[in-house]
Amino acid sequence: MKGLRGQGRIFERGEKHWIAYYVDGVEHRESAGNTEAEAKRKLKAKLNEIHSGRFIDPRKAKITVNELLNNYLTHLKNKGAKSVTRLTSDLKRIRENFGSYRAVNVKSPMMDQYISEQRKQGRANATINRGVSALKTAFNLARKQEILKDVPFFATLREDNARQGFFEKAEYEAILDHLPDYLKGVVQMAHKTGWRRAEILNLTWEAVDFQAKELRLRTSKNKEGRCIPLQGELWDVIERQWEAREVKLKDRTLISHWVFHNNGQQIKSYYKAWHTACNKAGIPGKLPHDFRRTAARNMTRAGVTETVAMSITGHKTNSMFRRYNITSQEDKKQALLDTEEYVRGQPSEKRIYPLPTGTLPKK
Repeated sequence: MKGLRGQGRIFERGEKHWIAYYVDGVEHRESAGNTEAEAKRKLKAKLNEIHSGRFIDPRKAKITVNELLNNYLTHLKNKGAKSVTRLTSDLKRIRENFGSYRAVNVKSPMMDQYISEQRKQGRANATINRGVSALKTAFNLARKQEILKDVPFFATLREDNARQGFFEKAEYEAILDHLPDYLKGVVQMAHKTGWRRAEILNLTWEAVDFQAKELRLRTSKNKEGRCIPLQGELWDVIERQWEAREVKLKDRTLISHWVFHNNGQQIKSYYKAWHTACNKAGIPGKLPHDFRRTAARNMTRAGVTETVAMSITGHKTNSMFRRYNITSQEDKKQALLDTEEYVRGQPSEKRIYPLPTGTLPKK
């Protein structure tokens, strides 16, 4: 057993040489080759890393990107985040490309190459950014937890693809006709209120005050509650769902505590049924989130004040609400026709305007 000025030591185990050194009072051991000279070089290099602050625990250096991502998802689940399912999907291609890599070996040029390849495959900037941003967050979390020392630079793409989709009345009714019965109420509520999909699907009967005819959302994406009166079609939807809360199974009767359910079970996703209905209605490509824009636009057209409309839809800022209050081509056409009609109604007699004093007409 040989020491190197008390900063580390070299020892033999069988035919191999090993080195041992201390970091923050913890001993680390590594295989260092077949000769003492190799071991000395490795120990010297390791001590230089320690003194310069570049040391990475060999055990942590073996952590893969998949392990970092799993750690991140676990962190989100512990916080009660609702985005875990969506995030798991966003990270699928990241895992396919980098999952088996050691995290310490991921460098910025590799990410640039990945982004370039994804764009060549026709993926939208926003889609690419979601995966890259999630990976960046996983790395930053690992650094905070002292799993990693350094985080590479993660470039993101400019996003200029904000959707401007909304539903005209005929489109909404056509899709509604082709949806299964258990989804009709979900879509009617989304169309009227502009509430987010998760806000509607997570509603339980505790949120409904039948006496006051109110619906109370305890919390939302912006961490604030919401309360809306149940009037007209919305009240009809709630009454219909209340009547359908009892589900008769083979051996028992199940009473669902979810306002919207499928055979008593919470509806977690309905994209397949949604896309089928859109295709049958002849308007493929529509998204349920387009109802959020539609509700904002419909309320504005109906003369509802921005403050009241925001209290219903749950928009926290005026800028976001106005982004969703989209003007359609039909709005613009009607505005031009109204303007043209106004101009036609103006006096058309010919008027002669005198020249300003001190000026002469050109010959």
